[in-house]
Amino acid sequence: MAKRGGMYPGMDIPEFYNLAEELFTPEEAAVYMAIPPGHSPPGPIAGNMGRKEEDVAKILEEMADKGLCTAGRMGDTTFYGAPPFVPGIFEFQFMRGTSTEKDIRIAKLIRSYKDAADKTRKKIKITFPVNRVIPVNTKIKADNKIHTYHQVKTYIEKYDPLAVSTCFCRHEAKLIDPGDDCGKPNEVCMQFGMGAQFVIDRKMGRKIDKEEALHILEITEEAGLVHAAMNRQEIDFLCNCCSCHCMILKSALSQPKPGLALNSGFMPEWDAELCTACGTCIERCPADALTSGVEDRPELNTDRCIGCAVCATGCPSEAIGLIERPGIPVPPVDQKALKEAIKSSRE
Repeated sequence: MAKRGGMYPGMDIPEFYNLAEELFTPEEAAVYMAIPPGHSPPGPIAGNMGRKEEDVAKILEEMADKGLCTAGRMGDTTFYGAPPFVPGIFEFQFMRGTSTEKDIRIAKLIRSYKDAADKTRKKIKITFPVNRVIPVNTKIKADNKIHTYHQVKTYIEKYDPLAVSTCFCRHEAKLIDPGDDCGKPNEVCMQFGMGAQFVIDRKMGRKIDKEEALHILEITEEAGLVHAAMNRQEIDFLCNCCSCHCMILKSALSQPKPGLALNSGFMPEWDAELCTACGTCIERCPADALTSGVEDRPELNTDRCIGCAVCATGCPSEAIGLIERPGIPVPPVDQKALKEAIKSSRE
């Protein structure tokens, strides 16, 4: 698990073993360890273990159903991958939105592991954004260049199938404490293409059409949630995050300058004639980037602004639009380019 990486890699602490024993049987753990990087059919995985392919294939299918590995079909062959804890296994446990005794037990073990891991290592410093915000493109001013990767609707129109599942961050919190509920909508996390097919096949979410996907976007924008995904131009999931529970936002907001750790590449601009200084944008801002200034007009702290447009979508007088923010790097093309950018930023 340490070699798989991610935000919470495996660590040699008691909380890891408590969690691993709940998630994996010893046989499943052995299969997980035998999955090479990337995605492989059962044959090579079985070969790494010296076992029969049909036996290992059966175990892999059971693991995929439990969210312990990923699975996707190409033609008549199923390929399997070994995801890290985050993003991956932790999220898969709660995307169904169920509340069984096992769900509650796993949620508490995951929370204990994350808390223990945070205490045993230095505070994570984000040197290059791992995630990015996808802004509400209808609020971007017309004289700004809008790329396809700035538009959630582009991904909805491009991919098939589409799926929606429960927000694992908010659901994990409620499993541990039913009173820990911010009231934000829960069935709003979206998946695209092969990622969606995996979620549908394993009953972690449900298939939706493009019309419902667009309706979900409207619900999340009204609720003040932030569209967030991996910081690359091609994405396979879209989280709709709250600042009180969601890992992507909380991680960025813990940085000295959240606006550099997570951003859309845009920032808000106010029309002085339309702004009524009502304070709605200040209340809605998930990054606490807005304060009341002269004549109660909103003032922007760009160090904290993530360019999410939550202020703009909630403005009753439609006084806020988005403009391009200088200095924000273009999202890497794919996962390989993202890894290279992160590595370069640490050298």
